[in-house]
Amino acid sequence: MTVTIYPGRAAGTAAAPPSKSCGHRMLLCAALAAGESRIDGIARSQDMLATMDCIRAMGGACRLEGETAGVTGTGGAVRPNGTYPCRESGSTLRFCIPAALLSGGRAVFTGAPRLMERGVGIYEELLGPRGITVEKTPESVTFSGRLTAGSYTLRGDVSSQFVTGSLLALPLLPEDSTLRVLPPVVSRPYIDITLGIMASFGVTVMERERNFFYIPGGQRYGSRCAAVEGDWSNAAFLLALGGGVRVSGLRPDSLQGDRVCRELLRRLEHPGAVLDLSACPDLGPVLFAAAAQRCGAVFTGTRRLRIKESDRAAAMAQELAKFGAQVTVEEDRVTVLPRPLHKIAAVFIQHVVGIFGIFAIHAGIAAHFGKFLHKRIFACARLFQKPFHKAFALIEKRHEKMLYGNVGIAHLFRGSFGVFKQIVERAGYVFFAARYFGKPRNLGARSFEQRGNVYAHTR
Repeated sequence: MTVTIYPGRAAGTAAAPPSKSCGHRMLLCAALAAGESRIDGIARSQDMLATMDCIRAMGGACRLEGETAGVTGTGGAVRPNGTYPCRESGSTLRFCIPAALLSGGRAVFTGAPRLMERGVGIYEELLGPRGITVEKTPESVTFSGRLTAGSYTLRGDVSSQFVTGSLLALPLLPEDSTLRVLPPVVSRPYIDITLGIMASFGVTVMERERNFFYIPGGQRYGSRCAAVEGDWSNAAFLLALGGGVRVSGLRPDSLQGDRVCRELLRRLEHPGAVLDLSACPDLGPVLFAAAAQRCGAVFTGTRRLRIKESDRAAAMAQELAKFGAQVTVEEDRVTVLPRPLHKIAAVFIQHVVGIFGIFAIHAGIAAHFGKFLHKRIFACARLFQKPFHKAFALIEKRHEKMLYGNVGIAHLFRGSFGVFKQIVERAGYVFFAARYFGKPRNLGARSFEQRGNVYAHTR
């Protein structure tokens, strides 16, 4: 797929996408509860679908109608010997492991090779001394044994996801437990999100001192109806478009650490900014792009960007360089120097391409996005759903044709490519698709007229 984006001016109001961080936790609390729960605001993303698949592996039931998930919980009686397909979702993998061991037996977790590479070594250290064994292959990791109550200690400098997984499961054991998280504790706001959502489902954890948690046993999650709040992390992409864009559906009092994005974007308006991202690493890519087209900045606390689905710091440095920006990546620090930016024709890394679409629009630079290479190519179309379709819909029409799509693999998108087509049409532009194995299915072929080997959408 090839996409060309021309500069424009963004203005208007868009609703914030629902928070995946909250959505994962709410779904799993509902899965561990007894009875029926309804969770509104569950986006049909691959990560959320992975969590729903794993709920089914636990023995629960989960269905998604629109953006409302109906969950029939297990009441804490998790089915043993399940296979948990985590796809590419690190949150799903790390959140589900302790819960999968509540009933003993073997729990097999599968996923993309990169997810398996990122590893679950912290759980090996935590659970191994308690008789739980771990077997790893390039395609899966298998835990065998039963989770037991007791005193646990976790490193806090790797990922808060291990803390969340432990907190979700330990209250369901008959006896009390404690969990100490050793400093430095990265992404503490995500732990607070977990504790808040658990409390909303009726489960209590007491923090007797900073990062030392007392977890009463014998508790039960209660089913409920709830709504996922707006996501500050995704909203940052929209807010980065400038003062003409307003984002609704965000809670100013949210526990999400990424709510600092407004303040961090404001600080990037001035030279010499030094920003600590240790509590909000997911904001790194969009802030790097914003810094490159503003006054530059120094970012500290960036180490964890290297262990995401890709090395996000290196990926951003590589791609920003194609615009003429200068980015230096160190072990726990990224420096972005302001440089004159220019039009590009480049191949972008899949996981950060959406950022550059917004970057090109706001910086006033035409950019050519081409040849996304990915084993599951339909994931490329997924990138242009939320929040990026909201950004494109806000762009002032300045060209007869905004996006050009050489979509030789259109049929592989299994319908989701229609979302990308809607982006173009919603913004009032014309869409072109190259033919592949006949007329492109899933693209509303009746509204296309053939011109040689190209179908041109006409209005």
